[in-house]
Amino acid sequence: MELSARNQLPATVKSIRLGTIMAEIILELDGDAELTAAITRGSVERLDLKPGQRVVGVVKATEVMIGLPDRVPTLPRLVQATRLN
Repeated sequence: MELSARNQLPATVKSIRLGTIMAEIILELDGDAELTAAITRGSVERLDLKPGQRVVGVVKATEVMIGLPDRVPTLPRLVQATRLN
């Protein structure tokens, strides 16, 4: 199947954790990075996904956020921000 999405990442299914409705799939991308996908259990069953299987992770996002590692808020600041909201 050909898709219009540009963010297609070749990967291998590393693990599958099934829940009642949803499933967490860990993909090992080519180059040793990992990507976690949350899909329905029904999709896992319909695709017959198995660990070790080659797949393509397709990222569909409306935005990409960027953070600076040296400016990560400390825990007390995060807690304070949460309380204010």
